Amino acid sequence: MTFLSRILGLVRDMVFARFIGAEAGADAFFVAFKIPNFLRRLFAEGAFAQAFVPVLSEYRSQGSHAAVQALVNAVAGCLGSALVVITLLACLGAPWVAWLFAPGFSADPAKFALVSEMIRITFPYLLLISLTGLAGAILNSYDRFAVPAVTPVLLNISLIFAAVVASGWFEVPVLALAWGVFAAGCIQLLFQLPFLARIHLLPVPSADFAHPGVKRVMVLMVPALFGVSVSQINLLLDTVLASFLPTGSVSWLYYSDRLAELPLGVFGVAIATVILPSLSRQHASADAETFNKTLNWSLRMVLLVALPSTLALLLLAVPILSTLFLYGKTSVGDIAMSGLSLQAYALGLTAFMLIKVLAPGFYARQDMKTPVRIGVVAMVANMVLNLAFVLPLHSYFQLGHVGLALATAVSSLLNAGLLYWGLASRKVIWPDGGWRSFAVQALVANAALLAWLLVILQWAPQWALVSWWQRAGWLALICGVGFGVYALGLVLAGMRMRHLKTR
Repeated sequence: MTFLSRILGLVRDMVFARFIGAEAGADAFFVAFKIPNFLRRLFAEGAFAQAFVPVLSEYRSQGSHAAVQALVNAVAGCLGSALVVITLLACLGAPWVAWLFAPGFSADPAKFALVSEMIRITFPYLLLISLTGLAGAILNSYDRFAVPAVTPVLLNISLIFAAVVASGWFEVPVLALAWGVFAAGCIQLLFQLPFLARIHLLPVPSADFAHPGVKRVMVLMVPALFGVSVSQINLLLDTVLASFLPTGSVSWLYYSDRLAELPLGVFGVAIATVILPSLSRQHASADAETFNKTLNWSLRMVLLVALPSTLALLLLAVPILSTLFLYGKTSVGDIAMSGLSLQAYALGLTAFMLIKVLAPGFYARQDMKTPVRIGVVAMVANMVLNLAFVLPLHSYFQLGHVGLALATAVSSLLNAGLLYWGLASRKVIWPDGGWRSFAVQALVANAALLAWLLVILQWAPQWALVSWWQRAGWLALICGVGFGVYALGLVLAGMRMRHLKTR
């Protein structure tokens, strides 16, 4: 289901490339959409979920259904009331919000006014999608993973409809996308409510901030706001700095980030979503051995996807971007610029995915302080690298938007390394018996994939000079055969389906 939603997300971005390209209106929309989307990842998928799921799992294991229902009611009321206040303040102060997240736009009054107007339309999405995230966290805790995973499909459908159909209804067509975001928030929330009713946990909101479970969630959530979402904060800092760079920089980063996030979203987030309830129950039952095996399995599964994905994005950045986005208002220059930042993001892809599965190792144990300290170190490193790569003393070393992507990748490597070291130093994770054979299998398979890509790219056409159907055909050939080569390499090196399973 996650794969389906991410593929439809790519279709959505192809529609964006055709209808809005990388012009000023596109930059304005991407900023207006990124602000509530960033906060959604903090509240809905990030800190809130990581703090709420362990507490809910504990209530489920130790208490009655009535106690779980009371917790759900109180959390829904408190989260909803807090977000209503935040949403109202943001809508009233939209120009200040726009200046805070994209100060460089203030030099262009028309662009600044457009992003301010779209913030007023898109910001309520934060309230709606955070409540959707609450519903999804409850369903995940009860092992109903499919419904929350497929829910983002509705956002993509809404935005595709807005771009293709509704944009003709507006004097400023890009405003249709902002209203599409708002509509998607309403639809996604309503979609999940019947499934909560089926497990008899439909919330009846009650803003009871004195509830013990709410207090525990709040205590756990405050530090988790930083620890689990450092990569998102880094990406947001990229947007702030990109607003000072030439027009198109925000869009170039958006398109490249979307492709870098495809394997992350399809696989990294899916594994993290599945293991958090399991790790929480294993910690509650003091089963350290199974806890360690679950983490080791997660790391191997991430590397199984992250390593070939990194190779593919490094070597196929321009072919993939050309096939998906080179038409309509998107130019060859836009593809070249996006390709450079995609290659920079690809260097940190493995780290991005490792962070997703290492962080739950702390949150399942209700240890929020350690990831916060690590997050602070990583974010400071990212800020320093941003300035070093984007604003050097000599123009020869200026990397522009590519420097922003590279800084994010390097800081993510630091973040992932420190998270693993923190778990290992506490004897929470240690290598089990499967790593030696896995290393050999991964080395053989990735070497075979690399050889295939280097050979076939010598025969590939110039991507900008052929039709879309030719580009799509070549890319399908390269990726299809590449997948087969990689899988065959794993099999020849000894990997079997049973090695991919854990109980």
